[in-house]
Amino acid sequence: MPHYTAYRFTVLPVQPGVDILIAELGEFGFESFVEEENGVTAYIPSKDISPKILENVQILNSSEFEISTSTEEIEPVNWNKEWEKNFQPIEVEGICSIRAPFYPKPETEFDIIIEPKMSFGTGHHATTYMMAQYILKEDWHGKSVLDMGCGTGVLAILAKKKGAKKIDAIDIDTWCYENTLENLERNDCSKISVYEGTANLLDGKQYDTILANINRNILLEDLPTYTNSLNRGGNLFLSGFYANDLEPIQKLCEKLGLRYVSHLERDEWIAVKFVK
Repeated sequence: MPHYTAYRFTVLPVQPGVDILIAELGEFGFESFVEEENGVTAYIPSKDISPKILENVQILNSSEFEISTSTEEIEPVNWNKEWEKNFQPIEVEGICSIRAPFYPKPETEFDIIIEPKMSFGTGHHATTYMMAQYILKEDWHGKSVLDMGCGTGVLAILAKKKGAKKIDAIDIDTWCYENTLENLERNDCSKISVYEGTANLLDGKQYDTILANINRNILLEDLPTYTNSLNRGGNLFLSGFYANDLEPIQKLCEKLGLRYVSHLERDEWIAVKFVK
């Protein structure tokens, strides 16, 4: 079992500072996070640490936040098991439950079993929750769907349970790719196709609906590709960014021929629906 180092960050203001910090640290090899009352503790395999590991974490150089850091070597622990202990079941709109396999089945119309591991997408984060809200509101019967940046595969699984016919799920991260495959099996959704890679995999593919819960910069870079792969009259659902990022996202979407329909807000995060 690998040795880990804990980086303990005290953050002021805590929100949205912690959420931004987690998103950035995830790009530099940090594998798991435990949110604290005044910040967050982030864990990374000790072998992956470089002297300048935090140099490019932009929020640490921001004047808008006060962040202090300390580190501690951690004895080998099964971090998946530790993290799973805190993965409480949630319900979306009283219709859909998202739970780990060690919790009992609730009485909801849709029940999704997620073994979260280190992958993003348990429903607890505001962006995943809002995307699930949108899925529950839509008619998915017979639709072809792309879940871009699938994480745990939770959105693809919900779309399948809502009646989607053909679903592709894509993530650049190997851990997410493997975790999605595991979760598809747990939810009897083996017909969903899972791929490891980027938006480059979309060449020649067309969908009725695209779900993309990814960070702002990747969305801005890949929106032209999503638009090309979206059928006329199709829906594009986006999340992974803050409310004050809606303007540049919406401006680019409209430039690409997409029409704004609506958006949801939760804990300063946003999810938005466009139609082609």
